[in-house]
Amino acid sequence: MLWTIAVILLVLWLILWLGVHIASGAIHILIVLAVIVAIIALVRGAA
Repeated sequence: MLWTIAVILLVLWLILWLGVHIASGAIHILIVLAVIVAIIALVRGAA
C-alpha cells in the first residue's frame, strides 16, 4: 500500500517536473512526500 502511494507520488512529481515549471513548489512537496512514504515503508518492513 505504501509503495503504491510512493510510486504514484513519484509519477506525479515526474509529470510536474517535465511539465510546467510554475508548479515548482508542488514538485518539491511531492518528492518530499514520496521519499517520506518510501522511508516509512522500509521501516515497517513492507518491502
